[in-house]
Amino acid sequence: MYDVIVIGAGAAGLMAAATAARNGKQVLLMEKMEKAGRKIRITGKGRCNLTNARPPEEFKEAIRTNAEFFEIAFAEFNNKATIRFFERIGVKLDIERGQRVFPKSGKAWDIANALTDYCIDNGVEIIYNARVSDILTIDGKVYGVKYVNKRGFERKEEAENVIIATGGVSYPGTGSTGDGYIFADRTGHHIEEVRPSLTPLRTSHPQKKFLDGLLLKNVQARLVVDDEVVREEFGEISFSDRGIEGAVALRVSRDAVDALIDDKRVKLIVDMKPALTEEMLFDRIKREIAEMQPEEFFSELLRKLVPKHFVIPIAHELDVHSKNYIRKVTDAEIHRLVKVLKGMVFPITDYAPFEFAVVTAGGVSCDDVNRYTMESLKVKGLYFAGEILDIDANTGGYNLQIAFSTGRLAGQLKK
Repeated sequence: MYDVIVIGAGAAGLMAAATAARNGKQVLLMEKMEKAGRKIRITGKGRCNLTNARPPEEFKEAIRTNAEFFEIAFAEFNNKATIRFFERIGVKLDIERGQRVFPKSGKAWDIANALTDYCIDNGVEIIYNARVSDILTIDGKVYGVKYVNKRGFERKEEAENVIIATGGVSYPGTGSTGDGYIFADRTGHHIEEVRPSLTPLRTSHPQKKFLDGLLLKNVQARLVVDDEVVREEFGEISFSDRGIEGAVALRVSRDAVDALIDDKRVKLIVDMKPALTEEMLFDRIKREIAEMQPEEFFSELLRKLVPKHFVIPIAHELDVHSKNYIRKVTDAEIHRLVKVLKGMVFPITDYAPFEFAVVTAGGVSCDDVNRYTMESLKVKGLYFAGEILDIDANTGGYNLQIAFSTGRLAGQLKK
């Protein structure tokens, strides 16, 4: 009855299903949750950073794993094509700082709904609350799937092509619980170790209890592994009960997680005044003090240099009481303040679990997949798309573009 069955109605699955249907195929899209695009609806803090408008060479630099493999899919359906696609199906877009692309409405569900409607308009049949339990193969070729329906009965659907777009294991509440890895393993594919990526980092810093809710803008951060700087990033860092977050922390988390898994020593060094040298910052602090009244407190000096929420942690870090009179502050204490502002050290001892990770690193080995078609090299008629593949990227819209590009290529069902 069907030419292709797509498993998973996320970004990759919706794009794959719509592409196949647009090309005249009879398509069944199976989703185990009660609606499509659950993860899309929460991305970008509910705004959906759907791609990044940077030129190809810069875009490629943001792909952390298997960038060469991804090149073909990106060449066939790149970021500009994605922007045109969504505008053509009625979603108005804005390009914001860092070339990040969002729906003009600021509502992620506009992207999810538009993709779902596009599938339906092109004749895709969608079954919700359908949990696929097995991929059916014979003589190295796929011929359908088994699934459990809403009422708990096991059923079977046949098709000569199956696209697995079940996502990874990040944000499992959206339905990404690693089912696709089980299917891939059963059909003879190698799974690269999965671990959280773009995830908050946990620190043992003694002042962490004071940092919840703190946001630091325009900082420079260095990730140090076994005393070697492995990555530098500029931007925002924030702190919550989940750990150290913000774009900077998420971008370095990929390397931090791998290092922690390997039992290496990891720390994040944050420069809160990257535009100033230590000498320039020392002179600025001296000028600030000269303009203050002698009976003003040390905390008031700190308030001129850091956000209010950060005053007490800095004072504790320096072991200087915040109520010390400014006239009693010594040059030695100013030098220590400069060192802290230019390089506050946060020991990284752990990372947040998959529940808080934006994407999953690892997955189906790209060595087992034809990069020109997304078809398995192990099982004829079986395709992979999206986060289930061992491809991941920085934050900023890149990971959704991976889903759209690989989903589009898989949905073409090239042989």
